[in-house]
Amino acid sequence: MLILASASPRRRELLTQAGFSFQVRPAHIPEAPLKGEDALTYVTRLAREKAETVFRELTETETAADYASLQGETLAVLGADTTVTLDDHILEKPVDAADAARMLRLLSGRTHRVITGVALVTAEGTEVAAETTAVRFVELSEEDIAAYVATGEPMDKAGAYAIQGRAARWIPRIEGCYFNVVGLPLALVASLLKSRGM
Repeated sequence: MLILASASPRRRELLTQAGFSFQVRPAHIPEAPLKGEDALTYVTRLAREKAETVFRELTETETAADYASLQGETLAVLGADTTVTLDDHILEKPVDAADAARMLRLLSGRTHRVITGVALVTAEGTEVAAETTAVRFVELSEEDIAAYVATGEPMDKAGAYAIQGRAARWIPRIEGCYFNVVGLPLALVASLLKSRGM
């Protein structure tokens, strides 16, 4: 039984697209970077903490453990976290419209990195991995930025944009996994699941 420890609709859509059967149980943990924490350490830590928190909740709940054993399936919890980094600075989800506009100005005309940490927790232990994709933005005008921010699309996205949304018009190239930029590197996830016989 695969559990996705995320409330992200994009991650749900991607797992479904890839043909996985799963249930959703979001983890409720603090998601701020620790002082001095780099982007890779940040996303892999959060992915691990999300997955381990939900695994612990499920295995400490007698009914959930009984359900898993009745089904004769391995309980596996998948956690993930994605961030955008530029010049070694982490660009989280914007706090407001002004913050979204600030981030988009930083990304304008430059190449940044999107990093997703993933963690798979089973009774055998925790496996953690990460995927990095380089994303190039064209130059954005203040009008471009203002119009995009006004749509509301940037507000719940790391780096204040969605590659699968309206921002697609500004991205001439990427190097690496597209699905990673959306929020879940499917090939990496499939490899982790396969290694656990799922």
